[in-house]
Amino acid sequence: MAIATVNPATGETLRTFQPHDAAEVARRLAEADAAARTLRGTDYGQRAEWMRAAAAALEADVEATAHLLTEEMGKPIGQSRAEVLKCVKNMRFYADHAEAFLADEPLPDASTVGASKASTTYQPLGVVLAVMPWNYPLWQVIRFAAPALMAGNAGVLKHASNVPQAALYLDTLFEKGGFPTGSFRTLLIGSDAVDAVIADFRVKAVTLTGSEPAGRAVAGRAGREIKKAVLELGGSDPFIVMPSADLGAAVETAVKARISNNGQSCIAGKRFIVHADVYDEFARRFADRMAALVVGDPVDDATDVGPLATRTGRDELAALVDDAVAKGARLLTGGTVPDRPGWFYAPTVIDSLTDDMRLVMEEAFGPVASLYRVADRDEALRIANQTTFGLSSAVWTNDGEEEAWFVRGLDAGAVFVNGMTVSYPELPFGGIKDSGYGRELAAAGIREFCNLKTVWKA
Repeated sequence: MAIATVNPATGETLRTFQPHDAAEVARRLAEADAAARTLRGTDYGQRAEWMRAAAAALEADVEATAHLLTEEMGKPIGQSRAEVLKCVKNMRFYADHAEAFLADEPLPDASTVGASKASTTYQPLGVVLAVMPWNYPLWQVIRFAAPALMAGNAGVLKHASNVPQAALYLDTLFEKGGFPTGSFRTLLIGSDAVDAVIADFRVKAVTLTGSEPAGRAVAGRAGREIKKAVLELGGSDPFIVMPSADLGAAVETAVKARISNNGQSCIAGKRFIVHADVYDEFARRFADRMAALVVGDPVDDATDVGPLATRTGRDELAALVDDAVAKGARLLTGGTVPDRPGWFYAPTVIDSLTDDMRLVMEEAFGPVASLYRVADRDEALRIANQTTFGLSSAVWTNDGEEEAWFVRGLDAGAVFVNGMTVSYPELPFGGIKDSGYGRELAAAGIREFCNLKTVWKA
C-alpha cells in the first residue's frame, strides 16, 4: 500500500511520501536508543514538565490538526477536534500520575524470606515499537506514547500508510515539549518492514492496535524474539437492552455508539441484542434515528456521518451486508452505497440474522448495526459471547441482580452499564479472546512496558 494521503470524501490523492529506506530506519532506531538511555536517567518531574509542554503544543494546534485528521481518514470535524483534546487530556493525566503509578512498593513479611526489607520497583524497558491503525490517528498513538515516555521509555511508530501526515506530526510533537531528540520517532515504512524492526536488538517490546491477522503476525514475530507484546485487536461489541432499561436513553446512545468515527471503532456497539418485550419499539426508534442522520462532507459541522477511510473498507462492509440480505436478512434502513464521490455508506440497520451470514461473526467496521431479538437474558448472553471477539460490551438494565449477572457472564475486557463504551485515561482498556491481550491506559497501561524488579535486602 502506498504511503499517501487520499481524501476519503473525494477519492483524490493529495500527497504521497517516499518510504524510509533501511539506512534511515537504522538512523532513527539509533536516535531512539540513545534517547531511551537518556530518559532512563531523568526523573518523573522532568519528564512531566516536558509532557505538559508537549500537551500545550498539541492543544495550540487543535484546529489545524483536527482538519488534518478529517482530511486523511474522513471523520466528522467535531469528532476530530474531540480526538485532539482527548490526547491532550491523556498527556496531562500521565504527567500528573506516572510517578504514583510506578512508585516503589514495599512487600510485607520480608522476614519470612530472610530479608530486612523487600520491595518492587518499576524500570523502563527501552525502545518500544508501536504499530498503529488509521481510525484514531492521534489517540491510538498518544494513549501508548504518553505513558511509555513518562515511564522513561522511547517510542518508534509504524503508523498506517493512509495517515502519513498524522504520523509525521507525531514525529516532532514530544521534542517540541523538550524531550530529548529521538524520544519518539516515526518510521515511514510498509507492513513488510515491521518484522525487521521487531527483530532489531534496540527494540525491547512492541504494541499493536489493528486487525486480528496483523496482531497474529506481530505477536508471532515478537514471540520468536522473546519480546513483550501488547495487542488491541478487533471487536464486535454487544449492546444488550433489557425490559427495565430506559429505552429512550438506550436508543440515543445506541445511535451515537454505532456511528461514532463513521462506525469505524473497535469498541463501538455493533450487535444490538434486545429483549423481545421491547424489541419492536427499540428497532423502530433506532432505525428512524439512523435513517435521519446527515451523511456528507466531514468538514461540515452539520454532518453526522462522513465517508469510510478507504475504498477497500467500504467495499468489505457492503459485501457483509449484501451477503446477509442475500441469505434472508431484513434491512430496516440503509444497505446502499450513495451515488457520490468518495467512500460513503448509508447508515444501516439490519435484523433477521442467521448463523450462516458472515455479519454474525465478522466485525462490521462502518455504520452498520445488527439487531437480535432475544427471549431472555440467557439467550442474550449466548449471542453476546458467541463471536471470537471480547473487547468491550454494554448492558442496559435497571435491575441490580440482572446487572451483576451480566457483568459476571460477559466475555469482554470491559462492561459498561447504561452507557456506551468509551476509553478514558483513568480506566484500564483491552480485550480477551481474539481481541488481544495486555492493557492500555490507567496504571495497568504504564506498567506494561516496565520491568517489575524485585529487591531483597539482608
